[in-house]
Amino acid sequence: MAALSWDRGTLLVRTDFSRPQRWDTLLRALHTPSDEGFTAAFETVDDPEWRDATAEQLIADAPDWALFIVADAVALSSPELPALVISIEDGTARQLRVTPAVMWAVENNLSIANMDWEDFASAADSDGIYRGRT
Repeated sequence: MAALSWDRGTLLVRTDFSRPQRWDTLLRALHTPSDEGFTAAFETVDDPEWRDATAEQLIADAPDWALFIVADAVALSSPELPALVISIEDGTARQLRVTPAVMWAVENNLSIANMDWEDFASAADSDGIYRGRT
């Protein structure tokens, strides 16, 4: 696999290529502004070279500080499209599923260090998905 360009800020990495319509639906949802006008800021990596890449493979490719979103089989097969958000700080990776409607809150606040990972992780529902209640 080719190395990802981590100098572009938050990345949205597509790893599931078996559901093209669901991928399109996820992209539309992520680009739809919140009621307040916010959207997540990310660069899209839509390269079949990353097909079926695991979170561990993506983490291994990342620097010690990174924030990225993964459109994997779990996300694209679920009606809610809960993408996997991975935050790496000081080489420690943490993972959380986030619905598209609130991705902006997670991405915007983590990328500028306005809120901490735990603010979102502790507000996730019992199924491990953050749906916007902090």
